[in-house]
Amino acid sequence: MLMYDLLQKYFGYTSFYPLQEDIIKEVLEHRDVFVLMPTGSGKSLCYQLPALLFSGVTIVVSPLIALMKDQVDGLLANGIPATFINSSLSYHEIDTRRQQLSNHEIKILYVAPERLLMSEFLEFVQGLKVSLFAIDESHCISEWGHDFRPEYRQLKILKEIFPHIPVIALTATATQVVQDDIIRQLKLSRCKVFRASFNRKNLYYQIKPKQEPLRQILQYLEGQRKDSGIIYCQSRKAVENLASGLQKKGYRALPYHAGLTAEVRTEHQERFIRDDVEIIVATIAFGMGIDKPNVRYVIHYDLPKSIEGYYQETGRAGRDGLPSECILFFSYADKFKIEHFIQQKKDENEKQIAYRQLRELITYCESNVCRRKLLLAYFGETFEGPNCGGCDVCLEPKERFDGTIAAQKILSCVYRTGERFGINYIVEVLLGTRNQKVLQNQHDTLKTYGVGKEYSRLQWQSFIRELIQFGYLRLDGDEYPILKLHEKSRPVLLGNEKVSLIKPEEKLPVQKTEEYEAYDHTLFERLRTLRKTLADQEGVPPYIIFHDTSLKEMTTYYPQSLLDLRKISGVGDQKLMKHGKVFIKEIADYCEQHHIMPKQIAQEHSESPVKQTKYSTVQTTLGLYQQRLSIHEIAQKRGLALSTIVSHLEKLILNGESISIDGMVNSEKQNHIREVLNKFGMDRLTPVKEKLGDGYSYEEIRLVRVKMMCESGRK
Repeated sequence: MLMYDLLQKYFGYTSFYPLQEDIIKEVLEHRDVFVLMPTGSGKSLCYQLPALLFSGVTIVVSPLIALMKDQVDGLLANGIPATFINSSLSYHEIDTRRQQLSNHEIKILYVAPERLLMSEFLEFVQGLKVSLFAIDESHCISEWGHDFRPEYRQLKILKEIFPHIPVIALTATATQVVQDDIIRQLKLSRCKVFRASFNRKNLYYQIKPKQEPLRQILQYLEGQRKDSGIIYCQSRKAVENLASGLQKKGYRALPYHAGLTAEVRTEHQERFIRDDVEIIVATIAFGMGIDKPNVRYVIHYDLPKSIEGYYQETGRAGRDGLPSECILFFSYADKFKIEHFIQQKKDENEKQIAYRQLRELITYCESNVCRRKLLLAYFGETFEGPNCGGCDVCLEPKERFDGTIAAQKILSCVYRTGERFGINYIVEVLLGTRNQKVLQNQHDTLKTYGVGKEYSRLQWQSFIRELIQFGYLRLDGDEYPILKLHEKSRPVLLGNEKVSLIKPEEKLPVQKTEEYEAYDHTLFERLRTLRKTLADQEGVPPYIIFHDTSLKEMTTYYPQSLLDLRKISGVGDQKLMKHGKVFIKEIADYCEQHHIMPKQIAQEHSESPVKQTKYSTVQTTLGLYQQRLSIHEIAQKRGLALSTIVSHLEKLILNGESISIDGMVNSEKQNHIREVLNKFGMDRLTPVKEKLGDGYSYEEIRLVRVKMMCESGRK
């Protein structure tokens, strides 16, 4: 049950995500584990929580400096002693952190593979009590992975130097080949594999025809002005032009690409993470080090290079589990650009792989099959439902009509032109365009020349792509694909088979209207402003204070006391003590101004099976307290540490149990502790203890502090 105590105390949750508990139990048994879980599924907790239960330090190998800092900031905000060592620190700072590690003051250390494998640093690590190695972004170790980093390959020596220390390897995207390669390279023995579903249920997938992309994006952003988003472009020039265009329209947008200096890139990334700007316009160089949970949309202004890349990039949206959108603007001009880059490749094998990846992506874009079903199928997973409820194909079914005559015109035109031309040329003939190539080929004399004027160019292109999907036509060739008839073409041409087609719209697609979420949007904006102020004061990203999910829950239930605030998801003990009062005051003031009554916290928060089980050990302590046993007697009787019993008493007091601390801390001590807590604040106990001196224990300070919290909460 200690797992659940720690889960709520430090992370503010009462239950685990799927697989988390099983993974953690496996790690606690000192066994090697491979974890494949998509972004937002809670991979980090799988090593962060065990780190609190292990007696030694957990070393996390992470590829990016920015990601390390964000992770450590988040852990410190939760009251977990963590640090990182990398090239951004001075020699003195590194020396100080090494001393903390030697003194057993740190539970989690983040390092890059290059640093960990330096002979001098490796020797230092061998002198520590290491309990666990966590290899984050472990796909970097495989040359088959999409972000291969050669230095990751050397991590295989960890098993040689530390044969008895368990290793957990984690990644968000890996095909079976990459998974097998990771396990082999890291020499994981009898490794248990955990694979979560790749289905990101909170993401909405949409493909839009790319017509006037800047206007289309501006139209979309009208309803998203305060939301964070990433827009991906193929080239640096496109990034700069789009960022500039958005700035001129009043949007806080910044560019990010390899052509900028490292300092500028870092500054732009920091401003985005801290909500100083809402939009980052970037090449795919941006994103791997981003752990920003409240990205509400990811837009692909240009085609990505592969489905795997697309999944990885869209995965940066909605990490907090809230509804988010993934929009891809699709045009054949972008397809031709990618083909041009592929043609420049010298290696023939690389070229064929790139063409295959492009074909898979184009099929995804053109398809009228559920987007989620296609994405999951790519990773070997089957989506069983008839309607995913989260993509444009499923939520915006297109109008169909009897397209037999249109299909016959297309098939006949392909046949009469000799099956030697691509989509655009066939459309030119159908429309009766007098372009030079059509006239040179004398195709203006064909019966099918000009027979398609009832539909637009875009509509004819859409009909042809649909006929390809249905197998009535096929595209032949990689670089310059031409249309060929298929066996299925004949019955249609002879009038023996009808064809149903989707009627594409000429106008811009209607923007999906999301359900208006049932929380107080005005109060949410007030709490967001408060969160940003506190974050700026502390020099951390706003989500380190509280996630959007926590704020939305606060604006649903309007908690009026610290006791109620503690029931909100994501509010752990440290955050409650540090920020609870100021958020409660803001909510209470708002409720008073608008005559709003607080709501009862939903049943699942107070009566879930997880919480009932978790509180059984706390209730045992309560029963012994009610028998008038002292805390020392309770600890002895239960065989638990005194600090654990005090943790139980803190929980009981916060949950409204009538517990007096007078028999545990005399009144003179209580008054003195109160004075020092009022002076130094309640979020950090070390300076309070140092001021009070040896005559006071941490347990006494904690008991007085929790009483003060309850008193201020009731006020």
